[in-house]
Amino acid sequence: MTERVVLATANPDKAREIEAALADQGFDLIPRPVDLPDVDETGDTLLANARLKALALGAATGLAALADDTGLEVDALGGAPGVFSARYAGPDATYAANVAHLLGAMESARRNARTARFRTVVVLVRPDGSEVVADGVVEGVIADSPRGSGGFGYDPVFVPAGSGGRTFAEMSMTEKQQISHRGRALRALSRQLREAVPPES
Repeated sequence: MTERVVLATANPDKAREIEAALADQGFDLIPRPVDLPDVDETGDTLLANARLKALALGAATGLAALADDTGLEVDALGGAPGVFSARYAGPDATYAANVAHLLGAMESARRNARTARFRTVVVLVRPDGSEVVADGVVEGVIADSPRGSGGFGYDPVFVPAGSGGRTFAEMSMTEKQQISHRGRALRALSRQLREAVPPES
């Protein structure tokens, strides 16, 4: 049976990736209602923020709600920007501003100290209060300058392991989904949901 799930994200780029990753997975994905206010991401972890968003959207719509939170963790910056990735350059920062701020912060980093990882946590909260949590991580390095025109966020400067030296922004969505943090988290969520369904007698 198809399960109706409202997406908590107000970010259209994220929504497209989630919809692509969960195609044919038994979900009827509902866009976030445009009249709902933003959810304050006051948690100090990715899991806490994802749960806040899922609970808020579930309460507002009465549906199961799917939320994610993603952070870029750069070793040379002590794991920053981490949970503050979306607002690294300020509360209303653009993608370009965040990338510029990151590269500025890394100007003194040695070439062999540019290791980083993207981490995504996804939370599905159902009307009965039950939840399913999954995460995904991809290791990589920060490029010296932006490359590519695809993707969003920090994709132009993140070179994931296994990409042949390309940034996420130089890859197609299909290629990115195969190795990305968000793709891995959503596939892990799908596996958990399939395994939770009892076999037919």
